[in-house]
Parts: sequence; C-alpha cells; structure tokens
Amino acid sequence: MTRSTTDEAAVPPLPSPKERRRLREAKSLSEEEVAAAVGVTRATVRSWETGRTSPRGRKRALYAKLIAPEPAVKPPVVKPPAVTPETAAAVAGPAAVPAATDLPEAPPLPEAPPEAPPADPPRGPAPTSDTRTGAEAPDERRVSPAEAFDELYARTAPGLVRQTYLLTGRRALARESVERAFELAWQRWPEVAVDRDPAGWVRAAAYEYAMSPWHRLRRTHRHPDAPPTEPGKRALFDALLDLPPAYRRTLLLYDGVGLDLPETAAETEASTPAAAGRLMTARAAVAERLPELAGAAPAEQSALLQDRLGGLARAEHVPVPRPARAVRTGSEGKARLWTRAAVAGVALLIAVTGLTLHNAPTHYEPPISPPERVGGVPPRGGPQKLTAQDLKLQKSLSEQLAHGPERLVPQLE
Repeated sequence: MTRSTTDEAAVPPLPSPKERRRLREAKSLSEEEVAAAVGVTRATVRSWETGRTSPRGRKRALYAKLIAPEPAVKPPVVKPPAVTPETAAAVAGPAAVPAATDLPEAPPLPEAPPEAPPADPPRGPAPTSDTRTGAEAPDERRVSPAEAFDELYARTAPGLVRQTYLLTGRRALARESVERAFELAWQRWPEVAVDRDPAGWVRAAAYEYAMSPWHRLRRTHRHPDAPPTEPGKRALFDALLDLPPAYRRTLLLYDGVGLDLPETAAETEASTPAAAGRLMTARAAVAERLPELAGAAPAEQSALLQDRLGGLARAEHVPVPRPARAVRTGSEGKARLWTRAAVAGVALLIAVTGLTLHNAPTHYEPPISPPERVGGVPPRGGPQKLTAQDLKLQKSLSEQLAHGPERLVPQLE
C-alpha cells in the first residue's frame, strides 16, 4: 500500500455536499477563506460543495479538519468528598451517631494477601462500532433496512405530504411527490441511512420533484386545487401560491418546518444572504395579505406564520400516502423495469452494430456519375444518307460496269 492510499484511509469520510456547505457556514467561513487555507481556488471549493468533485490526499485531510464540527464539551464530573464519621456527625448532629460505648468492638480483619498482577486479556477482534451512532449495546436488536425505512416512512410521510401540499397547492401531486421521494430513498438506502438527516434528504427530493416545471404539461396537475373556504386560510393559501417557487420554498422551510437560515440556504442551494433576502421578501408579500403580520416584529412574524401554516396544513384533507411496503415494492419494481430496459437497449445496440458490420462493404466502389447532355459538338462528317435516286444510280452503275468500253473494264494483273 502506498503512502497516499494510507493517508486517504486515515482521513475520516467527508459529509455530503450540502452538509459540507452547512458546516462551513456554521463556522462563519467564506469560500475564499477555505480556498486560501486548503490551497485551492474558490471554484474548486464550490465544486466540492456541489458534489461535482471531491478533494483527495493532503487537501482532503485539510478540508475535513477545517469543516469538522466542534466536539461537544462535557462538563467535568465533580466527585463528592469522602464521607467520614466526623463529617457525618457534623452534618447529621449528635443524635445521628450512637455513643462509642454502645458500638460493639469489631474483630480485627485478617491481612489481605498481595494481589496478583492481572493477566493479559485474550486477544481477539476489536469490537466494531459506528462513529456516527455510538457503540451498539450487546443486547440491542439490530434493525433491518426494511424496518428502518418503514419507521422513517411512518414518522415523516404524513407530515411531508401536508408540507408539499402547501408548496404546490395540489393534493394529488403532493402525495405523488412524497411517494416518489421515498421510492428514490429506498433505491439509495445505503446512502440515505448514513445521512445526517434522512428526513431532510427525503424532504429535499420530494420538494424537487413537486416543483418541477414539467408538471404543467400534465392535465391533472396543470391547475391548483380549490382554495380553502375560510377567508383567513384562503388569503394565506393565495399568498403562498403567488410567491415564486424559490421564495415559497424558503418561507416554508424556515417558518413552517423550523430550519435555521444556514440549513435553509443549503437545502435551497443558495447562499445565506440570498436565502435571508428571499425570506424577507416572502414575509413582506404574505404580510400584505394578512394584516396581523404587518406591524409584528420578525420573531413574532415567524411564530404567527408557523402557527398559520400549521393550521392550514392540518385543516386541509390531504390524501394519505400508501403503506411503506407498497412503496418499497413499487421502488423495487421500477428498478427491475429500468434494469431490464437498459439490458434490452444494450442488446439492441449490439445487434444493430453487428448487422451493420456484417452488411458493410469490404472495398471502395467509386460512384457512377449521372448522364449529362453534351452540347457544342459538330455533326458527324462523311457521306450523307443516299436518296432513292442515288441508290438507283448506284445500282445501275454496279450492274453495267462490265458492259462498258474495254478501257474501263478492270483487269487483273
């Protein structure tokens, strides 16, 4: 094993690209500062945070050390002082300690033999433990991937459907987006299971699918559903749908879900100042529709919006998502279908390539030029076509040649 491979193995695994950005912003570090500390350009740091590339070698170690979260400092454990008979008597009073004459004299204890040095423990494989979740208890039952997925689905799917409904205003699209996000999560479960926030991973996938502009071409999702009948909830519903999608998502994540500003910026793939600007603009637009938010402080506005958004989501009858088992089965079925389609496409490509190679010419054949009319050529020379009179004269001369004068008769010499 080379030295570079050993160094890469010693460096702890890097978090996901969104988590890298959140950790950097949590430490109040800019892209220029990170680039100067690691020795790269700002574009390289941005590509690391977007997931296009990943650092290696010494730069990977420096980058991981730079964005590593601060370890939680545990308060020192103060041991209580040893309680002696004198201190116990001073605290409890003279009535708590019996008189010395009432206590029987204890027999002298035998002298303990010297302790033998502890034997070396048997060497064996070191217990493995996950650095992210801590050591596993020996009697703790291991949870299967399907059980962990079902637990995550049962805990987050109903609320996520209501959040997606506030984001899109379409009940059927909200349910479809959440189920599609969980199907994608089951296909990538080894990656999602070790993520810092699996619910956030699924939420981001559901929001991305729900906000896709291609849904406008579908007849069932072309127009939003009917707004609520209550005037206050209808005003909030209309104000949300009138916001641009990016502003609506930022407002829902910060004031509805309760994320902080760096996490909101990371999930919406924007800088923290841009996310703050979108949040303030969205709040101002919603405050124009809701008079009680106009003169409130920012903290009070956030609390009122969170309460109003929660009430609107709970008041509407959104469809219940399918059971987790059905989602897992659908995900596996789609994965098998796409695998078979890919295999069939590769087989078809190989067949077409073989047929093309079989029918390809083995030598070069020059193309035959098309015929063209040639002009400007003079007419053919020589005798012209004989007329009937000329043919009659020619015939008579050929027949009467031997009957002429002797000097005209040809003689053989």
